[in-house]
Amino acid sequence: MHINIRNTGDQPIYEQIYQQIRAAILSGELSEGDLLPSIRALAKDLRISVITTKRAYDELEKNGFIHTVPAKGCYVSRANTQMIREERIKQLEAHVLAALELAPSCGMTSDDIVGMIHMFEKELL
Repeated sequence: MHINIRNTGDQPIYEQIYQQIRAAILSGELSEGDLLPSIRALAKDLRISVITTKRAYDELEKNGFIHTVPAKGCYVSRANTQMIREERIKQLEAHVLAALELAPSCGMTSDDIVGMIHMFEKELL
């Protein structure tokens, strides 16, 4: 797992860490039971404060993505299939919204987009 930190921009560093680990879990890159880097090791690798890394891990744990075993480390929690499904639906909604926003500039209607979806669906089957 590789984490990229950007010091430019408005997103806090702990949130960048949270989002990237969360995305790795939701995508399956990290699986149930995988051990995450220790808070100190990750802070050292990223050259950031231990407090910042701890805050990201605390948020991940609060939201059910990881759990901590005292003196052993932080592990990816068992997959919550409903949470993963909801996240994927949000992603799908964002893509559909983007398509609908782009459609008028292409002279397309929502019916055209639905037709395009059906065409691609037939190609995939």
